[in-house]
Amino acid sequence: MLSPKKYYTVAIASILVIISLVILSLNLKRPGETGFFRKLIMEIAAPVEWGVNSVIEGVSNTWKRYIFLFNLEEENRALRKKVDALTNEINTNREVYLESVRLKELLALNEGQDSPAIAARVIGRENSSVFKTILINKGSTDGLRSGMPVIAVQGVVGRVTETSWHSSRVLLLTDYNSNIDAVIQDSRYRGILQGGGVMGCTLKYVERTEELKAGDLIVTSGIGGIFPKGIPLGTVVNVEKTSIGLFQKVDVLPAVALQKIEEVSVIIIDR
Repeated sequence: MLSPKKYYTVAIASILVIISLVILSLNLKRPGETGFFRKLIMEIAAPVEWGVNSVIEGVSNTWKRYIFLFNLEEENRALRKKVDALTNEINTNREVYLESVRLKELLALNEGQDSPAIAARVIGRENSSVFKTILINKGSTDGLRSGMPVIAVQGVVGRVTETSWHSSRVLLLTDYNSNIDAVIQDSRYRGILQGGGVMGCTLKYVERTEELKAGDLIVTSGIGGIFPKGIPLGTVVNVEKTSIGLFQKVDVLPAVALQKIEEVSVIIIDR
């Protein structure tokens, strides 16, 4: 004889079988309709499926954006390298062009001189408080000797003081040891242009009675056998007449921007 517990189990199993048969029969009778339990499963599964699809789609989009940005960064890096290369090429070409312009001007200057001249490039500078010199890349093998005048397109640079086989040192007209016989272009009054270091130059031995003004051009006198006549030395920037003494103080700005020169011309003179 069956126990009450076993009856209970059998009853439950029977009820489940009957429910299953009813659901099956309903589905068979109305094949076009969705069953209750299927609807329930769909209601539960739909949000889950939507969430999973959203996550998958989000990951996929993120990956696509990463790949796009990575490729874009690579492209930008390549473009930046190309721009840098082109910029360097432009700068190089511009330097070559500017140098060719300066050399043409220097060549024209040399052709205008009565004496032969040699173009040289500045390869070194000494700008101490005492000495103002430059080093050029031509020397005794090129025919240079101590004492030869050195000029630029704008005017006088200085004179050669010492040479080696392939280089020479040039004493600038602003050096304290530089003294050049000069003349005021308009009045033709003579003086000595002396180097003043960072202050430029000073025109010495100009009497107080001589009338000078800022802007007057000072040129070489041609006396002394070094510098040819009429080459610009500088421009008067200040004139001071003291109450005592015979001479006035005349400050002169060099015609050549000595800190910027890159090429010079050495005039070959026979001595």
